[in-house]
Amino acid sequence: MTGWAIPLFQRELRLAVRVGGGAFVGVLFFLAVVSVIPFGVGPDLHLLARIGPAILWIGALLATLLGLDRLFQADRDDGSLDLILMAGRPLELVVLIKCFAHWVATGLPLVASAPVLAIFLNLEPNAMGAVTLTLLVGTPALTLIGAIGASLTVTLRRGGLLLAVLVIPLAIPVLIFGVSAADAAIHDPVPFLTPFLILCALTLITGVIGPIASAAALRFSSN
Repeated sequence: MTGWAIPLFQRELRLAVRVGGGAFVGVLFFLAVVSVIPFGVGPDLHLLARIGPAILWIGALLATLLGLDRLFQADRDDGSLDLILMAGRPLELVVLIKCFAHWVATGLPLVASAPVLAIFLNLEPNAMGAVTLTLLVGTPALTLIGAIGASLTVTLRRGGLLLAVLVIPLAIPVLIFGVSAADAAIHDPVPFLTPFLILCALTLITGVIGPIASAAALRFSSN
């Protein structure tokens, strides 16, 4: 399996960085969202610290959506998707590898930049660590959920808006438990574990359901 999985991962990683919505664009968008919010909220540092985890999570969600519409669209445009479907390899595993490469190229830089951007929101070190940890665990779920929307809109030329409409409602549970875990770590470390474990469970569930649903949608779109 590794004979084709590793080259596929390397190819998808190069494409994810090269195509719009790569690491640089995602981090810039993340920075724009986080830096604009304080101007709208005002100079209340306590308020910023209280809503800081939610702002970082919303920014990460929106930044993740940037390149998802091209997750399968580029392969469909150049014919690679048809070759993948005819190759006889497990399509679910192919989708999982593509999602992992996309997360490494776009999601991981967001996680790495979160502690720096948290300074804009007056977050304390323990809050920075909690938000970064929840983003590290939760952003793969956002990518896997987004893969479902990307596979459903792969036949549409401009399906970015429809993709956002499909993905955002499905991503709300991840957003809720990610913010809840970060807030719990800020105010009281004891209940942090419960929402954090639920967040981990959501990521594992999407790791199973996401590739299966995406593969089914891709097979349906090829018919």
